[in-house]
This record gives sequence, C-alpha cells and structure tokens, in this order.
Amino acid sequence: MHRAARLATVLAAVLVLPLLACSPASAAAWTPTPGKGWQWVLSSVPTAKQVAAATGVAAWDVDGFDTPASRVAEIKKRGAGAVCYFSAGSWEDWRPDAKKFPASLRGRALDGWAGEKWLDIRRRTVLEPLMAERMRMCRDKGFDAVEPDNVDGWTNRTGFPLTAADQLAYNRMLADTAHRLGLKIALKNDVDQVRELEPYFDWALNEECFAHDECDVYDAFRDEGKAVWVVEYDTPVAEFCPAARAAGFDAMRKRLELDTYRAAC
Repeated sequence: MHRAARLATVLAAVLVLPLLACSPASAAAWTPTPGKGWQWVLSSVPTAKQVAAATGVAAWDVDGFDTPASRVAEIKKRGAGAVCYFSAGSWEDWRPDAKKFPASLRGRALDGWAGEKWLDIRRRTVLEPLMAERMRMCRDKGFDAVEPDNVDGWTNRTGFPLTAADQLAYNRMLADTAHRLGLKIALKNDVDQVRELEPYFDWALNEECFAHDECDVYDAFRDEGKAVWVVEYDTPVAEFCPAARAAGFDAMRKRLELDTYRAAC
C-alpha cells in the first residue's frame, strides 16, 4: 500500500555504514527520461483502451501481481515504459506468495490494518530470495523496471528496532537484485536517505514532497540526469506545478486511491 500521508521524520547518522557489494544504477535498455509524463494506477488494472487513450504518458507504474503480461505488452507497444509495483517492506495477506513469509518476519500493522504488516528488513538473507522471486515475476511479464514500496520502515513504528543502517543495507540489496535481473529500479520515498541511495537507484518517486516541504533532497537525482517523479494528493496543481517545473521534476496530482485520474504539470 502506498505511503499516502505516512510521514518520515527521523534522521540518523550513517557515515560509518560499510558499502555493500551492490551495483550502481543499471544500464538496462529503458529508463525514465526527465521531462516525460507518467501514470500511476494501483487501485485497478488499466484497460487496454485506457492505455491506448492516454496522452503524454511515457511510462505506466502498475501493480505487478495484478497486471497481466498482455497489458504490459500493450503498454510497451505504445512506446511507454512499464514499471512493476510491489511492496518490499510489508507483508500483504492477499498476495499469492503471502504464505512464503515466515510469521516471525511480520511486525506491526500498517495504518492499523491487520492485512498488511511491516517486515523485519534486518533479515536480508530470508527476504532477498523472496524479493528476487517477485522481481523475476516482473521481468517475466515484460516489465522494464520495479517500484518497491514501503522502503522507509526505519522511520515508522514497525515493531522492530530498525536503524538507518538497516534500511540502507536493505534498499541497496533491492537495487542490486533488480540490476542483476536486468531491471531498473525506483527509490520510493525514504526521504532522509535520498542522497546516500541515489547512486544505487535509477530514478526517484516521491509522494507529497511539496506538501511537506522536502523536495530539495531530490536535486541529488536531478543533478545526475535522473528523473524525479512526484505525486501530490491535496495540494492544488497551481500551487506545486510551477515549483515542480522549475526543479525539473515530473509531477502530477492524483487521488489517494491511485485510479486513472491524473492532472499533470
């Protein structure tokens, strides 16, 4: 489930964290290009007609489990990139692989709902093959890239004593796994670690950085020629679009349910 209004406010020192054996941003064929529009639909699978009718959309970010390979092919036939969404930081009881996650990995419920629980990301040797399996599913369906969600558990009440170092190690593991499989990968939120993680990720996706006055850190991606995708939910387009354009970010307003509504800058 996307972050929506969950806030990340904790800042930790990570200067002593040793570098892991993770690859830098991948050189796979497709990558988001700054200045291009995109669409993010998670509440349903966009129909072939909706994909065909979309204008100004150079990439579709859709649910990896629910979206069939045929729809991914429709997206790519239109010349757009296909991005595979899945949660890398939470267990979701409705996913087909839910039983593969040991109960000991599951922590507090997200937003008080028992159907989704934070994962103990310190246990990377257990989680890496599970996340790799999800990414292989994305690759085999024809997706170009992945968007792992909930990769900022260390700033939330997860039920585990997660640290900044734990999150950096886990997120770098995700990036390394994606690149090994020939996939690009987006850094979703985790605002406090953007600068440390930029070398490992191919672009960034943020929810409500203008509303929370935390967009400046994404200069780290922009300055390296990488796309920055921003979604605002409550802020009027007229209030954030001028700043988004000036910053070189690809921003739009969406509804919280992430349906096909889209008001792009």
